[in-house]
Amino acid sequence: MAVFTEVGFDEAAALAHKVGLGPLKALKPIKAGIENTNYFLTAERGEYVLTLFERLSAEQLPFYLHLMKHLAGRDILVPMPQSDAHGEILHALCGKPAAIVERLRGGHVLAPSAAHCQQVGAMLARMHEAGRDYPYHQPNLRGLAWWDETVPQILPFLAPPQRALLEDELAFQHSVSASASDAALPRGPIHADLFRDNVMFDEDAEGRSQLTGFFDFYFAGVDRLAFDIAVCLNDWCIDLASGRLLEDRAAAFVTAYARCAHSPATNCACCPRCCAPRRCASGSRGCGTCTSRARPACWCRTTPPTSSACCASASRRPGIPRAAEPPDR
Repeated sequence: MAVFTEVGFDEAAALAHKVGLGPLKALKPIKAGIENTNYFLTAERGEYVLTLFERLSAEQLPFYLHLMKHLAGRDILVPMPQSDAHGEILHALCGKPAAIVERLRGGHVLAPSAAHCQQVGAMLARMHEAGRDYPYHQPNLRGLAWWDETVPQILPFLAPPQRALLEDELAFQHSVSASASDAALPRGPIHADLFRDNVMFDEDAEGRSQLTGFFDFYFAGVDRLAFDIAVCLNDWCIDLASGRLLEDRAAAFVTAYARCAHSPATNCACCPRCCAPRRCASGSRGCGTCTSRARPACWCRTTPPTSSACCASASRRPGIPRAAEPPDR
């Protein structure tokens, strides 16, 4: 059970009352998760999630919580943090920083269809647009600096081909990061962890699966918007058994993103070079890079290579110029 700090009913009830949720009716620990302590909280006003932060400090948390509030206030489907009478959304419980947010309806879709990917792409584009005027700044804590710190720690556990591949990829990403084309990419608040288990779907009245929200923003930061796109392509659009890119899912995702995004051609055309390291971008995710040292035509090393045609499909929409591919190394 992923409960690191036990919360008593009376303690939770006091916090629920403080944020105006009315009397507490039920408190249930959530087994999933590895970072924080989470409880489902049922109160007079509805269903919520209580989170006690086990690693993040009170000084780090305002960026994440205010980002959620900012997005929810712009009709993006994310859980709204609950505030007390003074407008505070960061609380304390059992000696830990804590928050109460709305509980999203539905459940995870771990075997998504192209229709699911289309909805994720559209909502991600809307989220990126809504975040353009977010006033807070925090770097992506799983970006290039983190890779530099983490790669030396895992190299001793890799076979020589994988070790050479990872070192070469890291060097390539440094060269990309130093390039003018990378500097020109749109940046803003990103989720940075938008895997299948951080998105919820529910059935509508006609029995169709509808996206009800993104959650778990506690890896969020400011980075290239393409980081989020690459995470989704490498999780939502991959056959987990074979590691093969599913073109129908990827095309649905990218086309939907492009239809809603401010600068789809720039974001989508750079996806292939972003995809390989995103498979290792989170310490809780498996590495999906292959062992071939040859860089494929779409200039990434996913297994198999992410299709440049799929990633750039947005740039072929009428009125959107096709983005140029970066030069060879």
